[in-house]
Amino acid sequence: MRIVLVGPPGAGKGTQAALLAQTLSIPHVSTGDLFRANISQGTELGRLAKSIMDTGKLVPDEVTIAMVKDRLQHADAENGFLLDGFPRNTAQAVALDEILKEFGIALDGVLDLEVPEDEVVRRIAGRRLCRNDSAHIFHVLYNQPKVEGVCDICGGELYQRSDDSEETVRTRLEVYHTETEPIIEYYAKQGLVTTISALGKVDEVTGRAIAALRENAND
Repeated sequence: MRIVLVGPPGAGKGTQAALLAQTLSIPHVSTGDLFRANISQGTELGRLAKSIMDTGKLVPDEVTIAMVKDRLQHADAENGFLLDGFPRNTAQAVALDEILKEFGIALDGVLDLEVPEDEVVRRIAGRRLCRNDSAHIFHVLYNQPKVEGVCDICGGELYQRSDDSEETVRTRLEVYHTETEPIIEYYAKQGLVTTISALGKVDEVTGRAIAALRENAND
């Protein structure tokens, strides 16, 4: 299957993308991972992206598109892929269509993870990370540490990332509504979008997503 995963920040895209890719035996293609890999490997695109990022500017669409095009030509993506974080806007969606047309393939579906805005704010603004290991994640409502402000796993100090504040989260949501949400309408016109609720336990959302993708593929 060839899938695009979309949803607002805090919808759990990264978690669901990894689980869905594993279940469907397709590679999880994350733009964040692509940037890190190209920069660490010193590829031409990586060097270009780093030079732009070092000036504090956003990497232009054409560089991101080129990285994705290169990644989709790898052997493991021959029978499918799950795109996470791309396309981020309508221009990138159009470019992806052109790439897939060039490859003689097409998307099977676009999965839209739906979460109420207030829940997004609660999820992100309540998140607390361990200073010793950022993989140790707690939440003031949903996964409280035994001792407030202290990591259960290693005893490190728990803190809130500056970009996890409510004000910043609402700004990120505005950007999502303005830049990324229009791709849902773009793909809906192609009959590709399936929207599911991203509320509930992780495995419940994954099951919902698998069922929706398979139903869409059989239509």
